[in-house]
Amino acid sequence: MNRGRKCILILGGARSGKSRFAQELAQQLGKKVLFVATGESLDEVMEARIKELKLSRPQDWRTLEASVNVGERLREQIRDAEVVIIDCLTLLVSNVLTRGDKESLESYQMDYATMAERVVAEIEGLTRCINNTNAIFIVVSNEVGMGLVPPYRLGRTYRDLLGKANQLLAQQADNVYLMVAGIPWQLKAKG
Repeated sequence: MNRGRKCILILGGARSGKSRFAQELAQQLGKKVLFVATGESLDEVMEARIKELKLSRPQDWRTLEASVNVGERLREQIRDAEVVIIDCLTLLVSNVLTRGDKESLESYQMDYATMAERVVAEIEGLTRCINNTNAIFIVVSNEVGMGLVPPYRLGRTYRDLLGKANQLLAQQADNVYLMVAGIPWQLKAKG
């Protein structure tokens, strides 16, 4: 682990305040912030959400749009960033699984082993980047282990693989927070 490296994982449900908390932390931790947006504007709802998030960020932050291969893309673009926000792992895992396939997700066919391999490779690439960079990383993700079991195979697979990705990053993270109704609960703190 590099001396200046730090990783913070922020988990929570939808609209729990994860992104707002990540932005507040970033402003406290450094002046040169790189915001990594993993969301793709595939429909009107996502377009509106992306627009809302863009407006909420300080204008002097740099933005990198990266829907897959985030670790690799970051190595090329990180430059002098002191803080990197990745918002969010939830969409990154979805992007890895679907690879931009716009067909109905219910009919999407891929075996579990292939999907798991892709997700683990993505997280390993991100972890390598975090461990070889002297920036503070703030990673936002949805906690999916408290919800209902999805009725469709792809939904169950997605939930399981996002949970696995969250666990892999939580193991590497120095700090882990769970957001509930806009309130951060610290689950893990190193030194």
